[in-house]
Amino acid sequence: MHILLAEDQAMVRGALAALLTLAGGFTITQASNGDEALSLLKQQHFDLLLTDIEMPGRTGLELASWLKEQHSHTKVVVITTFGRAGYIKRAIEAGVGGFLLKDAPSETLVNAIQQVIAGKRVIDPELAIMAIGDIDPLNDKERRALRFASEGKSTAEIAEMLFIAEGTVRNYLSEAIAKLNASNRIDAARIAKQKGWL
Repeated sequence: MHILLAEDQAMVRGALAALLTLAGGFTITQASNGDEALSLLKQQHFDLLLTDIEMPGRTGLELASWLKEQHSHTKVVVITTFGRAGYIKRAIEAGVGGFLLKDAPSETLVNAIQQVIAGKRVIDPELAIMAIGDIDPLNDKERRALRFASEGKSTAEIAEMLFIAEGTVRNYLSEAIAKLNASNRIDAARIAKQKGWL
């Protein structure tokens, strides 16, 4: 089974790769960020993408959404430090097969991968309960603009990165601020991050 492991923290990535190699039956290709992972997904077929959520470049959830848009047969398991309701909901919408916290026992991860490959969905029950009833008000365009703003990018830089006009960026950001009842873009990003919507 060929697994693409996307994780930006080198130590965590190395430990996960070693763990899966020891478990046997897995060939591991590593990516240190979301953009590198996307490039590899475009070049070759993987049975499974094992990905973190928050990474430089594309997030794990953006990778999962891309795979879904491509009607790919590559399964996705997300491992994260954050059990935020918004993440779980978005992961389910993106067709993610498994959602685990990084502090789960190693046998849980191997078992989850095998279950997901077999077509089952594995989500920690407590996390699944959290995901119910927490509605994400942001659309994808507002979310991307807000994420770049939270990284300190200017309106002009965001416009260039998203290939849209500066006025459109300002509209997206003001919509996000209004929807989140925030005082400014930084406050809006903070609220969205806490909820797992960013």
